[in-house]
Amino acid sequence: MAFSNLYSAVCRGKWFVSFREVESNLLLVNRLLEHGIDNQDNRILADREPVPLMIAAAGGRTARLSGGYADAPKGSTAIIPVHGTLLKYGTYCSYGTMEYADLIREAADSPNISSVLCDIDSGGGAVDAIAPLVDAILYARGKGKAVVAHCDLCASAAYYAASYCNEIIAANEVSAEFGSIGVMMSFPDYAKYYESAGIKVHTIYSNLSDYKNAPFEAAKKGDYASIRDEELDPLARDFQENVKKNRGNCLKLETEGLLRGRMFYHREALEVGLIDAIGTQDYAVQRSREIDSEMTINNYINSKS
Repeated sequence: MAFSNLYSAVCRGKWFVSFREVESNLLLVNRLLEHGIDNQDNRILADREPVPLMIAAAGGRTARLSGGYADAPKGSTAIIPVHGTLLKYGTYCSYGTMEYADLIREAADSPNISSVLCDIDSGGGAVDAIAPLVDAILYARGKGKAVVAHCDLCASAAYYAASYCNEIIAANEVSAEFGSIGVMMSFPDYAKYYESAGIKVHTIYSNLSDYKNAPFEAAKKGDYASIRDEELDPLARDFQENVKKNRGNCLKLETEGLLRGRMFYHREALEVGLIDAIGTQDYAVQRSREIDSEMTINNYINSKS
């Protein structure tokens, strides 16, 4: 069923996500958990409507392709729309990062595509949604294609992925926002719900499995220390280290809250090193091509040395 991946992510997931993203989805989440959504066509969104195949041609004109990248003019920039809450697999109402990653890889393999623009507008999402995007971005860069992130909202998991791009550019000077470098999780406790329905749930562990699910069992009793220490802190540390590695010396690490969940609007994000510039989509496309040219020249020079 198309909802199964979304149910799974909502109920079990760890999240690199801005809390505002959580708040905005609460109504849908509650309806999902109460089985309050019914639709005759329950295929995943990508099966009903494939991810739009967008390019910016060499002259700057943006177009939607009906076929594959083989129809794109030579030297085009592929535009990948990374929008909304990020989940690894597509659901009834959203594309998954696996689908975005497939498009990035397809663009990287096309001789007609010179660079890739990730059009990001996302408050983050599930932890397991990040790896497909990162792998695809690194694949494209490994194929010699520049990858630029052009962002409105770029928070948490979305920023994690964007940090692997050659450059990060804010899309505007009104709403573009960056950061929320941190991790959270939540899980429902149905004990009282089952109790009210007259159902008692028994969970029994082997004598040889005393560590199995121990952090979650402690959390159900109100003790969150093990969850923080064993589940969340390692993810947060990896997030921080990868951002530091990817953004390099441009990051002003002394900025309060920079790596601990704070959000920054475009101008301050530029000042503290979370982004490289502020500009329109045309500017971002131009930068992606300039970076691509620089990479081509550098590779040629290195091949001769």
